Amino acid sequence: MTKTNTSHLAIASSLPSPQDAFDDVRNSFERFCLLSGIEVLEQMLEEDAGALCGKHHARNTERKGHRWGTTQGPIGFHGGKTKVKRPRVRDKNKKEIPLPSWSAAQGEDWLGKWAMNLMLINVSTRKFGRAVRLPEGDIPVEKGDGTSKSAASRRFVALSAAKMKEWMSEDLSKLDLLVIQIDGLHIKDELVMIAAVGIDADGHKHPLAVIEGATENTVTVQALLDDLVERGLDPKVCRLFILDGAKALKKAVRNTFGKHTPIQRCQVHKSRNIIDRLPKGFHGAAKKALRQAWEMDDADKGEKLLRNLARRLEEEAPGVSGSILEGIDDILTVTRLGLPEELRRSLACTNIIENMMGTIRRVTRNVKRWRNTKMALRWTAAGMMEAKKGFRRIRAYKQLPQLRAALLAHQKRHQENANLDRQAKAA
Repeated sequence: MTKTNTSHLAIASSLPSPQDAFDDVRNSFERFCLLSGIEVLEQMLEEDAGALCGKHHARNTERKGHRWGTTQGPIGFHGGKTKVKRPRVRDKNKKEIPLPSWSAAQGEDWLGKWAMNLMLINVSTRKFGRAVRLPEGDIPVEKGDGTSKSAASRRFVALSAAKMKEWMSEDLSKLDLLVIQIDGLHIKDELVMIAAVGIDADGHKHPLAVIEGATENTVTVQALLDDLVERGLDPKVCRLFILDGAKALKKAVRNTFGKHTPIQRCQVHKSRNIIDRLPKGFHGAAKKALRQAWEMDDADKGEKLLRNLARRLEEEAPGVSGSILEGIDDILTVTRLGLPEELRRSLACTNIIENMMGTIRRVTRNVKRWRNTKMALRWTAAGMMEAKKGFRRIRAYKQLPQLRAALLAHQKRHQENANLDRQAKAA
């Protein structure tokens, strides 16, 4: 008979009967629920053994195994570990036959999931033992019950690593993505996480991938895009990319998806960069001009407003004037595509990925020291999955068919121009 060395709550044999526990339910509800759960699980294990071996002392030539006594096995629940009595079954070759209910109970990893959930909502590992038990519960914290600081940390590491591996290998070809946002998050000196979020044709948001780098350079972003393509993102399909203005992002996108790929530069970042560099006396006029340019239905008129603003600031703030003109081709992309105002408002900025970055910062605020890049990747991926739980469809999702039509028209127009250029060169 196998003997386990794992320390756990030695309560299964010492707990009273279900009726006695029920009589004291007001003072010991947690104890009652645990006892009832253990009893149900033990009944399920006994039924599994009966299905394999038949009834006790009954002759059955078709049985798959025979009983081999019982043992006490540890099982993790949300409040720690406890012992459960389970029968043992062996086949004719004396090889252990696993019981389906036991395998399923262990595979659930309730304690691990509970630990990961609490850490994602910023419960300290030192307080994990208190967090998983009712304040007035009478189940004591004991050594080896799986609720210690180190045990909670180990469970988070194991589960977050497994979930990140599963997520980073998902097939992206099944997602009908129309929009992709890319941005970077600085973790510490010489460590940046580059993340991507996609919006599908129904308006749902999907965290796509994350990759580490020393800086937000073209090589790092290119590695992220290569990973997306390798996982099924078709580079021949025209999509709208929304970036924060970093030249490295734009260069990598154009290298991977074509030089005519529509890129929308974040208008919120652009406005903030312009206003913050101006003297206060110019703030009102600049904000008004920028707002009018963003709201224009005609991209040419909007661009004219921006150029007029740059010209007016040429004497007082020449650097800001140059900043307005820099990247002007990408600042009104959603307007040039002919999108409705409500949809333009949703797709003219990187708010979606910025909100996700805010969730990552909240999730990781208890981390005092980043031990290595692998740890930073796990926490960032866990934060992205946590942010996904709060994702909602974009407000203008009903107008996304117009975006698809605009992207197809954009792609067709540039393909025709490319064909004409090739014919001209051939002639």
